Amino acid sequence: MAPTRARGSLLMDRYAVIGNPVAHSKSPQIHAAFALATGEALVYERLLAPLDDFPGTLAAFRRQGGLGANVTLPFKLEAYAAASEHSARAVQAGAVNTLVWREDHWFGDNTDGVGLTRDLRQNLGCRVADQRVLVLGAGGAARGILGPLLAVHPRMLVISNRTVKKADELAALFAEDGPVVSETARNLAGQSFDLVINATSSSVGEDTHPLPWPAGLFAPGAFAYDLMYASEPTRFLNWADQQGATRRADGLGMLVEQAAESFLLWRGVRPETRAVLDGLRG
Repeated sequence: MAPTRARGSLLMDRYAVIGNPVAHSKSPQIHAAFALATGEALVYERLLAPLDDFPGTLAAFRRQGGLGANVTLPFKLEAYAAASEHSARAVQAGAVNTLVWREDHWFGDNTDGVGLTRDLRQNLGCRVADQRVLVLGAGGAARGILGPLLAVHPRMLVISNRTVKKADELAALFAEDGPVVSETARNLAGQSFDLVINATSSSVGEDTHPLPWPAGLFAPGAFAYDLMYASEPTRFLNWADQQGATRRADGLGMLVEQAAESFLLWRGVRPETRAVLDGLRG
């Protein structure tokens, strides 16, 4: 749905990214670049929500004129609950990372999965179709990417999580969308994959415990992808390097691509992403 204010208006529409932590987020830079490239008049900021009061932060943002928000860890499930209307992909994911104010309610979408698949296939040249894919983690981040990943037809998608029950539930939830199963970390021993995606929080914070996944997960030529991004290689990517992953990437490209999808929802125009991504990488 396009905004009610015209492009080029002197009135600055308000958007934000809401999370905890959120100070590291590059979303304000990304959306400022998108606005400049498309001629949209808007302001975009970071909002740190208390861990126990995402609804209060969102309500205050709306009272101050907020028209849309990106939602990051750990609030994607709460954002789903806050929305009165959902896109099909948000329903499929059971999680929301993009909120749009529509008339008198929040509309919730999930642009994570399409952002990931666009980054993998178009920016990184990573083949997904007919490949063996392993997703580590079964939380909101994993839920947001499974549907779009299955839609590009991997040969098999395996979910593995520290809490086995959550992985089992997630595999059952997406069983009708493609070939997806769950495995314990122990049962992964002896298996190898063409694409391994880290959807856990292992790259966040200062946790120094060994990662629970067995050695030998990376097939020859395999790609390691971390949904998290940082100025230095993430903990997962360092581990993947030690394990022999041929190619590695963090989630910065996914961030830019999902942001472009959010911008399209908010403003009715999808910005080009290559220059923004190249600028951030540089």
